[in-house]
Amino acid sequence: MKKYVYILSLLAVFTYADNADIDQILEENETSISMSEKSQEKVDGLSTEKDSLLAEWKVVVKQVEGLKIYNAQKRKQIQAQEDRLVTLAEQTRQVVVIQRQIPPLMERMANSLEQFVSLDAPFSLNERYKRINQVRNTLSDPKVTASEQVRQVLEAYNIEREYGRTIETYEDAIVLDGEEKVVNILRIGRLALMYQLKDQSEAGVWDSEAQEWVEVSGYRLPVRDGIRMANKTAPLDLLAVPVKFTEAK
Repeated sequence: MKKYVYILSLLAVFTYADNADIDQILEENETSISMSEKSQEKVDGLSTEKDSLLAEWKVVVKQVEGLKIYNAQKRKQIQAQEDRLVTLAEQTRQVVVIQRQIPPLMERMANSLEQFVSLDAPFSLNERYKRINQVRNTLSDPKVTASEQVRQVLEAYNIEREYGRTIETYEDAIVLDGEEKVVNILRIGRLALMYQLKDQSEAGVWDSEAQEWVEVSGYRLPVRDGIRMANKTAPLDLLAVPVKFTEAK
């Protein structure tokens, strides 16, 4: 009898021990599961954070690439501006040199123009010398800009050039046979410069070699008609005028 009681007691102890171990195992298992769930949550959180950081990294990479392109464009623009500054500096230096050369050049051109007028046929001398004096006054005036000085000199040259393509008549006093007489002058370009007395009784031409007025016969009517054409009181037509050519040597 004692033997059976002892066996039951051992069974109870073993049963109690097994139940305790199972509870402990279950508790540990629950703890492991909880820890596993927490670890999974951490892993999921890290994965989400990783995806977020990856997306941000991609955005930053795109921004960096954009900035690289932008900086490259700006470097090109800056280089172009620096090249432009070098060009402008060289142009400015050249402009300064040219500005220094303009006054003496304009002075030489004015002298050449005056010399040309003095050697040319004596028509409209008052007007032409007045223009030259005006140019000289402009060149000596410090208030006048270099561009205006150039403009007036070139304009004077252009007017002289136009004389070769126009016809005009005007009244002037010239010396004939040592006597000053008022006559009508007819200029046909630079081809012929003629005169006619007021009563149309005499006509003549300027002799550039002899540097004097010379009477010519047989040209009273052509000179009269030319004067009428210049005054626009007669239609333009062909004219027979005395022209003297110098043979080339």
